[in-house]
Amino acid sequence: MDSYTAVSILVALGAMLSYINLRFVRLPGTIGIVVLAAAVTIISLILRNISPTFAEALRDITERIDFSRTLLEIMLGFLLFAAALQVDFDDLKAQFRPVLVLGTVGVILSTVLFAFGFLFLTRALDIDMPLIFCFLFGALISPTDPVAVGAVLRQSPIPRRLETIITGESLINDGVGLVLFVSLQEVADPNVDFHFSDAILLFAREVIGGITLGLALGYVAYRLIKATDDFQTVVLLSLALVMILSVFTSAVHASVPLAEVAAGLFLGTRLPDSKAENSPKAYLNRFWHLIDEILNTILFVMIGLQIVVLPFLSNYLVIGLLSIPLMVLARGLSIALPFLLQFRREKQTPGSLRILTWAGLRGGISIALALSLPDSSHKELILASCYCLVLFSIIGQGLTLGPLVTSVAQPKQAEA
Repeated sequence: MDSYTAVSILVALGAMLSYINLRFVRLPGTIGIVVLAAAVTIISLILRNISPTFAEALRDITERIDFSRTLLEIMLGFLLFAAALQVDFDDLKAQFRPVLVLGTVGVILSTVLFAFGFLFLTRALDIDMPLIFCFLFGALISPTDPVAVGAVLRQSPIPRRLETIITGESLINDGVGLVLFVSLQEVADPNVDFHFSDAILLFAREVIGGITLGLALGYVAYRLIKATDDFQTVVLLSLALVMILSVFTSAVHASVPLAEVAAGLFLGTRLPDSKAENSPKAYLNRFWHLIDEILNTILFVMIGLQIVVLPFLSNYLVIGLLSIPLMVLARGLSIALPFLLQFRREKQTPGSLRILTWAGLRGGISIALALSLPDSSHKELILASCYCLVLFSIIGQGLTLGPLVTSVAQPKQAEA
């Protein structure tokens, strides 16, 4: 099967699962697609002795499309730009301090807490897992996924202030988490002589370089888009911005996620809002909302299908399940500590900590990073456990976030 055929089948499968979910299952869009794709894969594996052709076709599709490279190098830039373009900058500016603290300090705290917790868990189960690989696992699972977060928040009755904090945090901590993951990979490589000063330089190049390039090219695109009201030209300019930005930042080893977020925020802020349907801002919103929905559907189908390339999943199911409370606990503590130290004097929405903890969804980026690890038994354990955590996060947390927000709001309404 060639790559074009694999992509065509993947898109067709996404369309079919989206239709089945809409007509019959009626789960929230992206969650329903993950559930159905995973169900199709599991059923095909169970029945492969009866009908091996279908199971092999699914495996061929999944192996033909490199999930890690496709997401990190191709899809992520489009998804982050689309998400940043739709963020209300005034709301984000008002919540800048908690967003910045949770997107940086929170990620580092969660990585450390999860790493030591996972080390204790593996030792308790008599599994040999080096501490550096525990930290790698912590770095890839700690950042919340902006794609998964955005998909779920759109269908949750969450207070606007908390929605802004969660969305902003997910856009920032993605770049921070990637830099942390790359630094730890360098430390784990015995062939690389890595020092703390190298980590500082890497962070500066990735973060400052990414944001600078995003703002610079975003400004160029803004000047060009502002001068026209032609739909095709506006759309092509925005597409060129996202693609060229990805190429440039990759070439200079800067952070693609932070560059795309900076460019999206800049364009979304500088272009004037207009109720007219033929304004550049309206063109961009309509087009990028559609791109966001299409790529989200394809991404979540790919997440569901990953089971077919995880034949070792059952061997590590226990540790994967035991990692779930560890992930939630690390997330909760990493939020609670900054909140208690920095924001205790500010008026908080009732149940803020519970909502922020539960709304920290993980998604395809964590799986993609786990897949990028060098082949070893440690990678297999991390990948299988990571997949359990992502499925729980998207399905379990995604389905229960709305009821949690509602239950937290009810006591307040009763007092009023």
